[in-house]
Amino acid sequence: MAEVLAAVERILGPRGYLHRPEDLTLYEYDGGIDKSRPDLVVFPQSTQDVVAIVKLAAQFGIAIVGRGAGTGLSGGAIARAGGIIISFARMNRILEIDLANERAVVEPGVVNLDISLAVEADGYFYAPDPSSQRACTIGGNVSENAGGPHTLAYGVTTNHVLGLEAVLTDGTVLETSGPDAPGYDLTGLLVGSEGTMALVTKVIVRLMRKPEIVKTILAVYDRPEDAGDTVAWITARAITPVAVEMLDGMLLRMVEEATHAGYPMDAAAVLLIELEGMKEAVEEQVEQIRDACLGCRAREFRVARNAEERELLWKGRKNAFGAVGRCSPAYYVHARRWRPRCASSMSWPGAMDSRSATFSTPATGISIR
Repeated sequence: MAEVLAAVERILGPRGYLHRPEDLTLYEYDGGIDKSRPDLVVFPQSTQDVVAIVKLAAQFGIAIVGRGAGTGLSGGAIARAGGIIISFARMNRILEIDLANERAVVEPGVVNLDISLAVEADGYFYAPDPSSQRACTIGGNVSENAGGPHTLAYGVTTNHVLGLEAVLTDGTVLETSGPDAPGYDLTGLLVGSEGTMALVTKVIVRLMRKPEIVKTILAVYDRPEDAGDTVAWITARAITPVAVEMLDGMLLRMVEEATHAGYPMDAAAVLLIELEGMKEAVEEQVEQIRDACLGCRAREFRVARNAEERELLWKGRKNAFGAVGRCSPAYYVHARRWRPRCASSMSWPGAMDSRSATFSTPATGISIR
């Protein structure tokens, strides 16, 4: 290991790596439950640094794992075989913003939200919005094919990546283009590959124009089944909101206590629904969704009055993981289905099952549906 450390220091300098056990402890876990301590953590600042580290690891037969912000839930950033973690925290520059072609070129350590902040004054944004978007990085989003609350309308990360630069396991630098280019769709192959095929060192992302108007709705229910039925009713009428999120009573109380987002503490469930587009179309859809919610026994239908209220409602949803963490240090995430029971949706043959997120907290035995 001494020989490897000396080589790493020649490549990255004395402040370009960590090797002491107390420092490595911070890199043995991500947002999930798995743990495994690496032997070394390195911080490249360029593609050339990454190539040099990859070649060094190949020379000594050392495993390598790429790491973004460590917010993932699948264990993709865990060094299961020890070895070297390549952290992209210092490759965090927005290299180019090309509004004429609605794209930006960024390094993998750029925080997701920072892309939208960089272009919002020009009326653009970056669509994929994981709950951890204030912390998660684009490289991690690409590796995990991250989604978010607005996946319903905009899709996931792979739908917004136009090209990549990546380093293969032998140190070869590969440049890929989007799905419309001739030949194999290597971009689509690498997005979601969880770092098993290459280390992403540059990403070309699609930028989108902000919509004319955005409406965020909070519907409150006395039964979680009624909230699920509402989703089926909306879907049956071919309305596609940009986001539909459900929190049940126990979870929304945890969230409200942590964030004070304005959720009613005595509700059994709430739906957070967002619409956007042309003003006239969105206003018509708001009324259609109002009818759907009230038809499925919503006790309250609230439309956010301004951007501040809208952001507060989403702050509550996006901080749900942290809110649960105040009650239990460990929990699993999975899904549950039910059939719609709302009378109006029962009249629709083959009505789609609606889903709710379910959090199981092994430390407390709480099941939140």
